Amino acid sequence: MPEQTKHHAPQLKLPATYMRGGTSKGVFFRRDDLPEAAQVPGPARDALLLRVIGSPDPYGKHTDGMGGATSSTSKCVIIAPASVPDHDVDYLYGQVSIDTAFVDWSGNCGNLSTAVGPFAIANGFIPGERIPQDGTVTVRIWQANIGKTILAHVPVTNGQVQETGDFEVDGVTFPAAEIVLEFLDPSDDDGDGGSMFPTGNLVDELDVPGVGTFKATLITAGIPSVFVNSEDLGYDGTELQPTINDDKAALAKLEAIRIAGALRMRLINTPEEAATRQHTPKVALVAPPKAYVSSSGKPIAADAIDLNVRALSMGKLHHAMMGTASVAIATAAAVPGTLVNLAAGGGVRDAVRFGHPSGTLRVGASVAQVDGVWQVTRAVMSRSARVLMEGWVRVPQG
Repeated sequence: MPEQTKHHAPQLKLPATYMRGGTSKGVFFRRDDLPEAAQVPGPARDALLLRVIGSPDPYGKHTDGMGGATSSTSKCVIIAPASVPDHDVDYLYGQVSIDTAFVDWSGNCGNLSTAVGPFAIANGFIPGERIPQDGTVTVRIWQANIGKTILAHVPVTNGQVQETGDFEVDGVTFPAAEIVLEFLDPSDDDGDGGSMFPTGNLVDELDVPGVGTFKATLITAGIPSVFVNSEDLGYDGTELQPTINDDKAALAKLEAIRIAGALRMRLINTPEEAATRQHTPKVALVAPPKAYVSSSGKPIAADAIDLNVRALSMGKLHHAMMGTASVAIATAAAVPGTLVNLAAGGGVRDAVRFGHPSGTLRVGASVAQVDGVWQVTRAVMSRSARVLMEGWVRVPQG
């Protein structure tokens, strides 16, 4: 027995909801429920969320936290009353690193965007008179990371969010109720090219030091993304996670491409800055449609898709597809001449169905060329969301 008992501060007890949104899941907080120091950006907020998730974890398991040790499950969301007129809530998203003490606030999570509407309704952010007994509530979301509007069309039954249903999402085991998301004006037009293509080009020659030169489409719709042809890296576009994630040399090459793309898009000024911007940009490999068997064993026929896409998140091949990257895919596919459009067969389209490791996804995008500059007005996709657990999360003080 120890000679003297040491006294330690008790754990903090914070109201929280654990939610799935699309193919991701994360811990949701109301901003005003957080400790005062964590209600604003800064080290206190980051430290709190890191401890909630269980990072940094050198074992890569998140055993002592709520994270799932993957980029899809190491996420936190903070919801607050809207700071922008004609919106219902502010939605702030933090991508928590697994093995380093770092929270990336540089972009949105499209999948968890699906859960924001249901959370807002269930937590009193929507006036009661706007919630029908049966029908749909449109929640107007201000995505505070990137300053964009998202409309979530949430089904309601008996005055409550309808979570169960028969809508299926590849990458999610069980069906649920369909939620339609509209991403309004989803491009970041602050790039050098004055459009959602930061370089002003649909296709660039991207020089990657020590690796080579690759054709690439650099786009900022949904989330900054770097698209390259699968075949240029020796792939056919049907790869599942182990093929790439178990190959350290391949991951290093893809990270080098990501850094080169970030520099070319002026998201960072030096290669070293990429370590502080792990969430963006994304790197995705595109290829013409080809049949394959998904990670669940489901056969995907070539004629069921327009192209194959494999995307990386936080340095690893994603098990399905990030929602924001899906917006980028749909937007790029709608612009004739991009690598994504060419992989899908070229031409003009307002929707695309692509294959990913877990199955398929259909996303629509409305684009137009104005004074020679391509613009996207909205992107639309359907996902689902569900509360997994609600109550309190406990975090050791200090």
